[in-house]
Amino acid sequence: MIRLYSYWRSSAAYRVRIALNLKGLDHEIVPVSLAPGVSEHREETYRNKNPQMLVPFLEDGDVAIGQSLAMLEYLEESYPAVKLLPDEQALRSQVRAFCNAVACDIHPILNLRILQYIKSEFEADPFAHWYGHWIHEGFAALEQLASGGAYVFGDTVTLADALLIPQMYNARRFDVPLDAYPKLVAVADNCNKLEAFRKASPESQADAD
Repeated sequence: MIRLYSYWRSSAAYRVRIALNLKGLDHEIVPVSLAPGVSEHREETYRNKNPQMLVPFLEDGDVAIGQSLAMLEYLEESYPAVKLLPDEQALRSQVRAFCNAVACDIHPILNLRILQYIKSEFEADPFAHWYGHWIHEGFAALEQLASGGAYVFGDTVTLADALLIPQMYNARRFDVPLDAYPKLVAVADNCNKLEAFRKASPESQADAD
């Protein structure tokens, strides 16, 4: 069985949970707490699995993978019955570019360890200006890339939706105004009506506080 090491509020784990649900794959969620003072991801047992000490981490038989985008590509290639990348090459590349915009440009600088470092080293509140600034920078581009359909690229769910929804969740969690992004907001509302997305949501996880 597929095993996903996950933290309920990890947006990277959230995107993999969505993909697993969309593909209808049986899997086990293994909670790994990132909470300050607990930090199970830094314990030796987990470090031996994943030297980066990050979540998520995926195991599938003899396969063991860190990095969420690598996991999503693995699931797409290994379990193709439900496709989350379009067949058309040009559109498939657009989906991948959208995913990279979230995973490589927006998410890393808003990651918990970055926010904690800003707070501890510079005695600054990262939520006062930093968080909202980079959400707006990223979402302004994503709004232009989105097709205006029910989902990010038309009326079929793709990996782009699995990447967008966790980032939208975080933006709403930290009260970032989203009025300038009507296409993204509509996509999020449509996705969150689907069971695969609802089951993957942070509040639906067993380790939710």
